[in-house]
Formats: sequence, structure tokens, C-alpha cells
Amino acid sequence: MSDTSKRGFASMDEDKQREIASKGGKAAHEKGTAHEFTSEEAREAGRKGGETTSQDREFMAEIGREGGKHSHRSDRNDNDENDENEEEEGKGTQGGSHEQHVKAGKQSHKNK
Repeated sequence: MSDTSKRGFASMDEDKQREIASKGGKAAHEKGTAHEFTSEEAREAGRKGGETTSQDREFMAEIGREGGKHSHRSDRNDNDENDENEEEEGKGTQGGSHEQHVKAGKQSHKNK
């Protein structure tokens, strides 16, 4: 069998893919054959995407951990150095350490 790993659209770098896709979209709009989503179609597509994403438990746990880190920060700025210091000192969360929150989050997923 021949090696096809360096062939085709999927093997191109992202910038080249974007350029080609953009040309196709412009051509379709000029021709009048491009699909334009209605509000209802866009809402339905977003709902389906959200359902699919929420099935990935590890991903949802990760974004939950990230959200928890940010919502409990005392300085409320985006200084990464402060984030690291808070985690080391156990000050980055309310009502327990970061590790305790992670453990509780993992436990809550087992109950579902």
C-alpha cells in the first residue's frame, strides 16, 4: 500500500486549509449556494455540540477545575505567578485546598 500521509487536505498545515476553505466559502456565497443558518438552526447546532462536549467527563472535569481556580482567587487578576503561589500555599480556594476540590470533583463523577 502506498504512503498517503503527506497527501490531501487534512495533511496540510492549518493556514493553508483555512485559505482554501475561505476561497470555497466566498465562491459559494457569490454563486448563491452557500447555506446561511437561521437562528433556530444555529441554536440546534449549539445544543448538539454542547451535548457532545458534556459527554467527555475528563474535559468537563478539567474546565471545572480551571473555573474553580479562577472563581476562588483572592487577587482577581490574571497573574500566573500568583496562581502558582496560591496553589502551593493552599490559598487558591475557599473551603478547602485545591487538592481537596479535585478529589471531591472526582468523587462526584463516580456518583453519576
